[in-house]
Amino acid sequence: MICPPHAIRHLVSRETQARLEQFERLVRKWSSTINLVSKSQLGALWERHIWDSAQIWPHLPAQGLHVDLGSGGGFPGIVLAIIARSEAPKMRFQLIESDARKSVFLKTAVRELDLACDVTRSRYEDIPALYCDSLTARALASLSELLEAAERHMKPSGVAIFPKGAQWQAEVLAAEAIWAFHLTAMPSMTSGVASLLKIKDITRV
Repeated sequence: MICPPHAIRHLVSRETQARLEQFERLVRKWSSTINLVSKSQLGALWERHIWDSAQIWPHLPAQGLHVDLGSGGGFPGIVLAIIARSEAPKMRFQLIESDARKSVFLKTAVRELDLACDVTRSRYEDIPALYCDSLTARALASLSELLEAAERHMKPSGVAIFPKGAQWQAEVLAAEAIWAFHLTAMPSMTSGVASLLKIKDITRV
């Protein structure tokens, strides 16, 4: 069952809500010149992108370094960093994005929203291991590819959260041929067919 927006909004404070609204304005402004969010999805920006990203927050450890791979328009990395600003101010964020213009947007958002983030313009495959405590990636790659990235960049005690669509079970089956991992699948609050995959203890088979 999909939760209505007000059921997700309880996850954030008024201060955080105000920053999310500021971020929304930035996304809309920049989307007129670069493809952060498609025109067809701008009308559902809150449900499809902002709240879809925010629902990840309760499943993350509220400390240490969080890495977001392929951050693109800031979903979920910037949204999570906005929430952490008031809920877990000691958390640090590293956003990885290979596209030059999107990297500029992310750096602008970090500066204007006063977030504890670093932005690295690079392919995530090309950077040294980051040894992070938690990791996310949204609409980036297959689960098998994401597990390879997570195994490289997370601490052994780390946790990864990957939002996946209707075919998530098939992706899990394919990944299990290569990887061993502990999986908790949680229904998405913004889609009736999607799930959040919470993954720990990743090892290659």
